[in-house]
Amino acid sequence: MSRRRTTRKPPEPFHVDERWAVSYMDMITVLFCLFVVLFAMSTVDQERFEKLRNSLATGFGTKVSQRIDTAQGTVVPPALAKKDSEGFADLALAIKEVDRFAAIQKRMSDRLSAQGLQKDVQFHIDQRGLTVRLVGSQTFFSPDSSALTPRANRVLEAITPVIVSTGLQASVEGHAANLKTNYPSVWELSAERATKVLRAMVERGHMPGARIGATGYGSSRPASRGTTDADYRQNRRVDVVVLSDQAEQVRALIPEALKARVTPTRS
Repeated sequence: MSRRRTTRKPPEPFHVDERWAVSYMDMITVLFCLFVVLFAMSTVDQERFEKLRNSLATGFGTKVSQRIDTAQGTVVPPALAKKDSEGFADLALAIKEVDRFAAIQKRMSDRLSAQGLQKDVQFHIDQRGLTVRLVGSQTFFSPDSSALTPRANRVLEAITPVIVSTGLQASVEGHAANLKTNYPSVWELSAERATKVLRAMVERGHMPGARIGATGYGSSRPASRGTTDADYRQNRRVDVVVLSDQAEQVRALIPEALKARVTPTRS
């Protein structure tokens, strides 16, 4: 019985010159990517290009800007753009701190407005925290006296519960106009007025004594340096400062956070 012979097909010859096809395909791919990028760059609008340029400049620490836009590419001063991103974290905490004090201010304003007392108080947020300014000695104190008026007590009854609920420290700071007084000095008058406000907040408003202090500055820190009656009313004041409990580097960024909060974001 004879065996069936099988014929094997000879292998196809290997052509070395066909290796060029691989390199050719790589080159075509690279050229395609290049043309896509060129097309994209030719159609980008100016606003998007500026956002990209600012973002890249911030990353390399060469862009100086006071505007912060966390939604469309954060731009911060180079001093705040640290390599470990600590500056960005501190700025975020500062913005959150501003929002917290703004909420406290609104709660106080609502309580004061309900009693028609909103015109007797001014608010200011800065590195220290929220300053509640009781302006005008005739409104809050008897003339040339440290005795609180009934209107002053109503204002303190409105704002003290809000301060107590925050759990933050507070400082009561008395100020006086640089004018003659029956007191031995404007220092003593301002200190006594600050102390009277503190006592009212602690004794009637239930502010914990360990969380509050009083200081008299006399006329050394005037709110206005003019010589009109309106200027003197601004300087005869008591400031109740709700103090921030954030770290020093975060408090230092609160002015930047305030600018970021009021700057409208472009769409």
